[in-house]
Amino acid sequence: MDEDSTGPGASYSTIAGKTIRLAVQDINDKGGVLGRPLRLVVENDESDPTKVPATLQKLQSQGAKILLLQSGSAAIMQAKSVLSQIGLPAIAPTGVTATLVDPPNNELIYMLANTTADWSKVYCGAFEAANVKRLGVLTDDTATIAALNKALLGEMDCVEVVATEKGATNASDLSAQVARLKNAKPDAVLVTSVGGAFEVLAQNTLAAQMKDTLRFSLASIGNQPDSWKLANPGALEGLVFMGSLSTDNPRTRELIDFLKEKNGKDYEVTAYDAQAWDAVQLVKLAIEKAGG
Repeated sequence: MDEDSTGPGASYSTIAGKTIRLAVQDINDKGGVLGRPLRLVVENDESDPTKVPATLQKLQSQGAKILLLQSGSAAIMQAKSVLSQIGLPAIAPTGVTATLVDPPNNELIYMLANTTADWSKVYCGAFEAANVKRLGVLTDDTATIAALNKALLGEMDCVEVVATEKGATNASDLSAQVARLKNAKPDAVLVTSVGGAFEVLAQNTLAAQMKDTLRFSLASIGNQPDSWKLANPGALEGLVFMGSLSTDNPRTRELIDFLKEKNGKDYEVTAYDAQAWDAVQLVKLAIEKAGG
């Protein structure tokens, strides 16, 4: 597994990475795959595209036969050409940018999550329902979100983007950016970030300076429940985010029970967990179908 545990993608990659480890352990506790245990080796590219080749080569040298790319989209894009060179298949469990699996060098890479092409339809439906015509965007400065913005916003012809403001991932103040967004008089603001401290700061600032403006976000904040308690009281009230878990699915309920047993009854199961779990189960199924 290439897991960004210390870079800009760590806020979501570590959630998925923990569940990947639990899924592998669960398979091994039940006898492994075809009677043999799975072995998980882990390296960290910090979502830095320049570190991807060395990271994947390290995993290959440790005997990896399939890769789980739990990193930022920009790093995964760089990984595609490396996969072609080393001849290993890979799954991007939480990747959402549709171009991750587009040519060239797409023969060995797979993704699970709904892509930004699907997201744009959902957001447009929400905007139309809320009569949002003018949209402001507050974004972080990561390469992952830059790629996502290009794909997502390019598909959303249902609204006019009247202002886009960017802040550093480690920003301590977004007041100026939010003031400029307010001056553009958007009907709603969409925050696009990898989550973590930046997203909390963004929501705190928007709640304080634009409290009467509708707010939307990506899946990041909704899938990072540990961040919720860091927000100011009431700062997340009314926030709409992208979610993809349904407790109507019996397998989702089984996963929720399993993760609460492992992580404690207060653990909030997220889409990242489900995607991580499914990625490992797909690896298991592939090995079984291949006969080893």
